[in-house]
Amino acid sequence: MRRGWRWGGLRGVLGLLLGSLLLLGGLSGCSAAAAGLNSFQSPDGRYAFLYPTGWTRVAVSNGPQVVFHDLINSDETLSLVITEVNATNDLESLGSAVAVGEKLGRIVIAPQGSGREAELVEANERQDGGHTFYDLEYAVHLSDRDRHELATVVVDRGRLYTLAASTNELRWPKVKDLFRNVITSFTLQI
Repeated sequence: MRRGWRWGGLRGVLGLLLGSLLLLGGLSGCSAAAAGLNSFQSPDGRYAFLYPTGWTRVAVSNGPQVVFHDLINSDETLSLVITEVNATNDLESLGSAVAVGEKLGRIVIAPQGSGREAELVEANERQDGGHTFYDLEYAVHLSDRDRHELATVVVDRGRLYTLAASTNELRWPKVKDLFRNVITSFTLQI
């Protein structure tokens, strides 16, 4: 009798240990996608996103709402621009992913007279948390170098949010997956 209780107790403990290991394994698999990333949340709790570990926030006046840059590769940046739009607009009313991507390229990334050219490489639409996001990829040509930029745009309550990550073309193959994780991490929380 006593021997059976021990075995049953041991089986229960082993089951709990195995279950715990499986749970931890599942959780570490979830966090693997966010490995090397830190979280940022706006002071008002309205939005949040991930940014690469080792990057630092930079104060900018009369510019983007939030700016981070890499301490080692200082030309790698992440910026969030928030602009007012008609409160009755949603992203789709501004146009398709391609149309919005081309307009953003012409007006923001490479405006006339800037000496830059922006080529829209890819434009995708995705749904997240009841919002439509456009994920955009650009090849940006400057007179002395080429750059690569990823951006995501979303409209919420009369505001257009544009989160963009940029690097030089030589570093792009090394950071493209990291940048995609950063861009698609942008969420509206309120």
